[in-house]
Amino acid sequence: METMLPSTPMAEADNNNKRITDTVLRERSRLRNFIRTRVPDPSEAEDILQDVFYELVEACRLPEPIEQVGAWMFRVARNRIVDRFRKKREQALPVSGGEDEDEDDGWLEQLLPDTDAGPEAAYARSLLLAELHDALDELPAEQRDVFIAHELERRSFKELSAETGVGVNTLLARKRYAVLHLRSRLQTLYDELD
Repeated sequence: METMLPSTPMAEADNNNKRITDTVLRERSRLRNFIRTRVPDPSEAEDILQDVFYELVEACRLPEPIEQVGAWMFRVARNRIVDRFRKKREQALPVSGGEDEDEDDGWLEQLLPDTDAGPEAAYARSLLLAELHDALDELPAEQRDVFIAHELERRSFKELSAETGVGVNTLLARKRYAVLHLRSRLQTLYDELD
């Protein structure tokens, strides 16, 4: 009959290090591919990968073992990707310049996440666009028309003024009121996405 010797702290640390190494070697390429499909910048993807491995080492030092280490690592990676996306957007909704604003200020494009920033950004963009559509329906027709013509159709205030007979300053004011309403209406959703 074989007798079991009590494990020493050094032997446990060696076993733990071996398990971590085996896990990293086994999961590295799948995890890297997972991250790279969601993060276009290779250096950012590598940073996230290293963050996941760091979290793994830290978690393995805790007394409770991690169940399903592979799934846990993918969950950490997904959270790090979302954190990076949020960090890039840690600013309030863009503010319209007001009376003297540039005719081509692109307020809406400043608000919406970039379409090339990955699936989380695309999802956030679709949510914001849906909410924007509902918020536009709440505006008075004059404000909605000016906002749509200037922001979505990219028409100048001078062109709109010549077409409608309404002064440029009045059009600017209508757009400003529309932007103020839309900012207040979309701020809650924007904060939730952060």
